Amino acid sequence: MNPNLKKTLLIVLLALAPLHAQTPRKVLVVFGDSLSAGYGLPAGQSFPDDMQRTLDKEGYAWRVVNLGISGDTTEGGVSRIQSAVRLKPAVVVLELGGNDGLRGLPLKVTKQNLQTMIVAFQQAGAKVVLAGMTLPPNYGPDYIKSFENVYKDLAAEYRLKLIPFLLSDIVTPDLRYLQRDGIHPTAEGAEIVSGTVLKAVKPLLK
Repeated sequence: MNPNLKKTLLIVLLALAPLHAQTPRKVLVVFGDSLSAGYGLPAGQSFPDDMQRTLDKEGYAWRVVNLGISGDTTEGGVSRIQSAVRLKPAVVVLELGGNDGLRGLPLKVTKQNLQTMIVAFQQAGAKVVLAGMTLPPNYGPDYIKSFENVYKDLAAEYRLKLIPFLLSDIVTPDLRYLQRDGIHPTAEGAEIVSGTVLKAVKPLLK
């Protein structure tokens, strides 16, 4: 290569580097409960943390913001929507409702709350990925089916990308990827959940 041309290209690249560094990352918010918050795990081991590491490694210019709060319900989510909207997220992973189901709350209320959040995020310009959940067998097949249908119906109505069951890839017969409570992922399990979520999310990041 001509030395002068090589020098010119180097100067251009050096000039562009600061501009690239200053380019703000788009925001991906994970809006959820203890499953997002990383309950029972060391700091930095939640599935949103692993999502950030994976996206950085693969060259995605996105910032993952973990807004998971342990014990939160859909009612709690509605009360803090603005905390997420203020971040101007381009994508939101909505992971709430599990605690509603475990507490046996009216499914009509859970659905209305999820609907309120979905509409608020969409009106703010975000694409929503809905993370579905299921319940232990002792809740009865009728209630469980109705609970699962809340997510399916909302995904269909609002044309959302649906993860039918967030923990589907870590629920194994030996429960090796779950903590002793049988509900929350281990650190290894959280990495697998991260992969589950990224499969749904990545098409929205391009």
